[in-house]
Amino acid sequence: MQTKYFLLSLLLCVMTSCARNAQTNQQDSSTSTQIESACETTSTEVVVDEPTDLTCVEIPRLLSDQAQQVIEHLAYTVSHNPVWNIPNWVAYTLTSEELQGDIPRAKKFYPDPDVEGVAVVTSDYTHSGYDRGHMAPAADMKWSEQAMHESFYMTNICPQNQSLNRGDWNDLEELTRDWAMKFGEVHIVCGPLMAEEYSTIGQNTKVAVPEAFFKVFLRQKGSEWTSIGFVMPNQAVNRPMMTYMLSVDEVEAMSGIDFFYNLPNAVEDSVEKDFSISDWTL
Repeated sequence: MQTKYFLLSLLLCVMTSCARNAQTNQQDSSTSTQIESACETTSTEVVVDEPTDLTCVEIPRLLSDQAQQVIEHLAYTVSHNPVWNIPNWVAYTLTSEELQGDIPRAKKFYPDPDVEGVAVVTSDYTHSGYDRGHMAPAADMKWSEQAMHESFYMTNICPQNQSLNRGDWNDLEELTRDWAMKFGEVHIVCGPLMAEEYSTIGQNTKVAVPEAFFKVFLRQKGSEWTSIGFVMPNQAVNRPMMTYMLSVDEVEAMSGIDFFYNLPNAVEDSVEKDFSISDWTL
């Protein structure tokens, strides 16, 4: 656990340094459930040399004993942390077909009815200075009224710096939709990165404020797989997208989460250790 926090602190220091250098060189129906056993089977492009069940490929698993309640909604699955009152992770798959929807954006946030115990309510964020930041974004849910409604459940929300939420994080969300449209399907996992000591907001429920946010991607191209990760500090930032790029292995080390573990082990190990920018047009 200490290693995870050290890596997160080190990364944020490196990102701050990169930002300074960049500025110098130049003036972006739901059910509560445990993950089914089918989801528990055991970037460089890698050829798939054995059959792979894609049903749950986006679902990760925690590598530590941190608290969680796994809730499956129509469009996404969330690991709700009842100590932090934010997600450990949110996982979903986005397809080009889903981007053809025209359901209007919902206008209200809701407590998740499937949360066991006390659920976060929207007023816990009122006057906090933080945005209600979506993990699975509403703009990815226009294909279904139910998916749109459930994307506004508070289990899909984190306290997010306003500038980040409306700036670089939003740019990454738009890039995600570009990739889904271009490649047909993208598997996504995102969530918060927490400092060992963290502040909280909320009067009804104490909601932890993340130090940073991660988002990792996996896609298939014919018989090949490729992955990439991003980490953004929960601060007012405005940097080139390339400065946030990491391998999925690096994000795993900081988050304590095992991503894409339903891939065959040899494929997972190879595809997560590095990334190729050419596989992910920016």
